[in-house]
Amino acid sequence: MLSNALIMLAIIFAVNVVYVSLMTIRMILTLKGRKYIAAFVSVFEITVYIVGLGLVLDNLNEIQNLLAYALGFGTGLIIGSIIEEKLALGYITVNVVSTNPDLKFTRRIREKGYGVTSWSSYGMDGDRLSISILTPRKYELRLYELIQEIDPKAFIISYEPKRIHGGFWVKQVRKGKLMNPKKKAAGEAAKKQIERDEDSNSVNQEKERNE
Repeated sequence: MLSNALIMLAIIFAVNVVYVSLMTIRMILTLKGRKYIAAFVSVFEITVYIVGLGLVLDNLNEIQNLLAYALGFGTGLIIGSIIEEKLALGYITVNVVSTNPDLKFTRRIREKGYGVTSWSSYGMDGDRLSISILTPRKYELRLYELIQEIDPKAFIISYEPKRIHGGFWVKQVRKGKLMNPKKKAAGEAAKKQIERDEDSNSVNQEKERNE
């Protein structure tokens, strides 16, 4: 009897962990706009849910079954969140403000394959270099490490964009070219041209200041 009771508790717990993990992933996929994949996951989610709920409803007089169901629910939320972090779906926009405008910030980050837009800005204590960086979430931590390496005092704020449209960098990402040395060669010429344009703009701005 005890052995059967323990097996039942383990089944209820495991079923609810699977159910809530699938539910968490399905909700995240829906928020990311992956509606077809979310619908596919929901088929398994509701099947597991009905099985788990049926086991509990058939044994409502057993309080330990209800506790196992509740513990499985909480554990499933944690596991689902961990899975989502590992999948790292979507993109992150990182805004950086550097106190040293003379650093080759833009060039070093762009060389790593990130999409970068930079401009001069002004803070309370003087000139600043502001940078907007777009990156897939799976490269987010690597980007933070690179920023800290370039400027340990840089101010960083990040957020998740709702919609992304246009731009040569987004097309490269969708083709799998980001962070892939074998596929980055095609984009090197474009990046070098951008760098030359930036250098040319800097020289022109310096001439205008001198005049």
